[in-house]
Amino acid sequence: MTTREDIEAAAARIAGRVRSTPVIELEPGALGPHLPVALKLELLQHTGSFKPRGAFNRILSERVPGAGVIAASGGNHGAAVAYACERLGHRAEIFVPAPTPQVKVDRLRHYGAHVTVTGSSYAEALAASTERARRSGALVVHAYDQMEVLAGAGTVGREFEKQAPGLETLFVAVGGGGLIGGVAAWYAAQARVIGVEPERCPTLARALEAGGPVDVDVAGLAADSLGARRIGELMLPIAQRYVERVVLVSDDQIRRAQRLLWDHLRVLAEPGGATACAGLLFGDYRPRKGERIGVIVCGGNTEPALFR
Repeated sequence: MTTREDIEAAAARIAGRVRSTPVIELEPGALGPHLPVALKLELLQHTGSFKPRGAFNRILSERVPGAGVIAASGGNHGAAVAYACERLGHRAEIFVPAPTPQVKVDRLRHYGAHVTVTGSSYAEALAASTERARRSGALVVHAYDQMEVLAGAGTVGREFEKQAPGLETLFVAVGGGGLIGGVAAWYAAQARVIGVEPERCPTLARALEAGGPVDVDVAGLAADSLGARRIGELMLPIAQRYVERVVLVSDDQIRRAQRLLWDHLRVLAEPGGATACAGLLFGDYRPRKGERIGVIVCGGNTEPALFR
């Protein structure tokens, strides 16, 4: 299992290559609940999401062959890998499914990556990238199911704890599980960790029910960033030990959370980035009076025109 020591090592390895993203302390009632809430604005990370932390840690931990680096992504992970490769001088090849928003595909090309659009889902893009890596020998950077990627994502938790000590409960969005796995590994039961998933992408909820990873159908508003069909094998033991529960939210609730973040705070989150906030605002978790809550806003790659 990923440990705090792994995360400390990742933080040292990627220092100077990723941003220390800000935390804003909201007054009670700022977004709805009459509770003090700390928002970790990881959408201000390079490329607009937390993903560069894992990408840099993976690439800097390995020897990169002449064929470069390969990844499959719904968009955010691919942008992070492409950015890391641009900064480190490696070739990047990114496979994305057809539903990936054009804003994310454009970002990949902006960072100099060769982009292949294939399949209708992340799982199909991943299968195609795996075959390509087998033939080319390129270094694979998985979106969530690699130890280095988990440890890199865990640096979000490490940083959050330093910036907002004493948090009792954290809300974290779940796709393949890299972010919540890393954050839960860092806090290691020192705070409650609540996973938040779209009702139409219940990957971790179904795995916890089944006692192991299972395939689920994924769709909906946040599927481009949270639409992994199967939870990561490496993070599941962490979740079973350290994630207290999973809250499911609807597409409408995610959109409402996006709107509230924009209207009240001028924070422009993508659907996946607003999902954890939707879990706090509209999920069935009921905080007690005075509970110290943290929420990770994990991505901001969306079209500003949606909020005009």
